[in-house]
Amino acid sequence: MEAPKNEQFRDSISTITEDGKRSWVYPKKPSGKYYNYRTWVSYILLAILLIAPFIKVNGNQFLLFNVLERKFNIFGFPFWPQDFHLLVISMITGVVFIILFTVVFGRIFCGWMCPQTIFLEMVFRKIEFWIEGDRGKQIRLDKQEWNADKIKKRALKWTLFFIISFVIANVFLAYVIGSDELITDIKAGPSEKLGTLISLLVFTGIFYFVFAWFREQVCIIACPYGRLQGVLLDNKTINVAYDFVRGEGTAGRSKFRKNEDREAAGKGDCIDCNQCVVVCPTGIDIRNGTQLECVNCTACIDECDHIMDRIGLPKGLIRYASEDNIEKKEPFKLTTRIKGYIAVLTILVGVLIGMLFLRNDVEATILRLPGQLYQHKENNIISNVYTFKVINKTTQKIEDVSYKLLSHKGKIKLVTDTNFTVPKQGLAEGTLFIEINNSALKKDRVRLKIGVYSKGKLIETATTNFLGLRRYR
Repeated sequence: MEAPKNEQFRDSISTITEDGKRSWVYPKKPSGKYYNYRTWVSYILLAILLIAPFIKVNGNQFLLFNVLERKFNIFGFPFWPQDFHLLVISMITGVVFIILFTVVFGRIFCGWMCPQTIFLEMVFRKIEFWIEGDRGKQIRLDKQEWNADKIKKRALKWTLFFIISFVIANVFLAYVIGSDELITDIKAGPSEKLGTLISLLVFTGIFYFVFAWFREQVCIIACPYGRLQGVLLDNKTINVAYDFVRGEGTAGRSKFRKNEDREAAGKGDCIDCNQCVVVCPTGIDIRNGTQLECVNCTACIDECDHIMDRIGLPKGLIRYASEDNIEKKEPFKLTTRIKGYIAVLTILVGVLIGMLFLRNDVEATILRLPGQLYQHKENNIISNVYTFKVINKTTQKIEDVSYKLLSHKGKIKLVTDTNFTVPKQGLAEGTLFIEINNSALKKDRVRLKIGVYSKGKLIETATTNFLGLRRYR
């Protein structure tokens, strides 16, 4: 069955031709109130993105996502593999926040805060506009033969694109391996740190490909968030929307004619100038209604407002609004679904904050050596052998570390027979023996509580099992 004519646009995407080839998007250079706001927001977020891996909080990198070594820093809080539950709660909290944000405001994150949009629209496209000119000049340059002028412009653009991609790759690697290690590797040179250089070149190639060629296809095809919003939006979601009631009228849209009484003729305020389409970075027609390709960048709002100003009609033909607001004039209100998301998010944030406050900077584990039974020594002493690990999550080393039994009378003997030091953001491990008189054991398996001390101060407690002589009734 053939789709209705006004819905046929949903059968394909705007950046692919009917024969399956790439349809290059040449968006017009945007301008206006919202674009200025987005520019300032983008510059602030770019500054944060570029300097965040080089900021230290209590000696910890502000943001670190070292998947290889399983070290993560979020806002200066270090997360180790032992804190995986905290990381999971943090990620779930972030997902619920994004879901709530999307239910209320649609894909506004994509247009205002997404690194892909910020780099593409506020960095790479601005360079393109500066070198090649606006939409019309870019189209003519593409069709132009490869003469000296075209070679000069393309070479300059591609060189700048590569340099910026290389800078982004360095920053990205600082998030992954740590800024200190990245700076150390750079100082050491490519001959000693060939792996780092290869990683930089690979990431540079990926970013160059994305921003120089793939571009808006990331948002339209590859980004999972765009697909997610399809199941989250409803008629009450605030989106960048075309007011079809006002724009179409009763007689539909039509070209502008000077001194014409459009209201009397039943014509809508949309003059079919197509400027909202040519300015769109994903090449869609916002007048077709809510579309997954729309990234809520507001370029069409600014452009439409310019046109309305010129022809003397009220602004806001394209604006932030919900479908119910446009069709039924209903104001925004909290729905049951939104209240549910807010409740879940509040609970998750509370749980996360509580767990962060209860989190220890030092973590100790003491485990019986696998396959080893107890030893029965002289004077009725029972001995068990253990392996231990002490993890230091702080940026200061912990010195003169020792163990003491808290729950029973007995002795703890380290194999090294000396106290040890735990390096900053590192771990210390070894072997120890615990000796307890059999008369102090009421069962053949007891639970011990052990204190971890640094310079005589209790810094952590651990528990472990202790095996003794079998008891017969």
